[in-house]
Amino acid sequence: MVIDMQNALVAIAHRASATVAAVAGLQARARAAGAPVILLQQQDGELEPGTEAWRIVPELAPAPADTVLPKTAPDGFLGTGLDTVLRDRGITEVVVSGFATEICVESTARQALSRGYDVVLVSDGHTTSVRPDGSGPYAAPEASVAHHNEIYRNLRFPGRRVRVLPAAEVGFRRGDAPETP
Repeated sequence: MVIDMQNALVAIAHRASATVAAVAGLQARARAAGAPVILLQQQDGELEPGTEAWRIVPELAPAPADTVLPKTAPDGFLGTGLDTVLRDRGITEVVVSGFATEICVESTARQALSRGYDVVLVSDGHTTSVRPDGSGPYAAPEASVAHHNEIYRNLRFPGRRVRVLPAAEVGFRRGDAPETP
């Protein structure tokens, strides 16, 4: 799953080019293995469908066989049909990447667990917004990413497998879920 890697959001992202590169590598390996690639695309007052800001960044543009689901909430399952798409394909484990770590990535990963999916959080494949002055109510971007990676490394969810892996260690089986390294 690639969450909200859209032009306007990637433009304000911490480690934008490194995150895009990590996710692009995942997409290429998934496609080569015949595993489904699902892109979630936020749409709201600031991300109006059809605008340049709303479009997925060119490096992660959907291929014809990919599934693109519009969403209007941080939870990628809410009102999107994502659960149906995954179940119809027999998917039991999802690889989660995208923007923003503490909002849409977190909400979607947690909902995946609640709905019975195993989760791989791509440690270098999610990011958040740049916070230039380092002040304010939010953690610094690098701290936020590290914090969520650590939470998921230690998260115990009954009956579910939760892993945190760098993009380079995520493998795919043909047409299926990630393989165990």
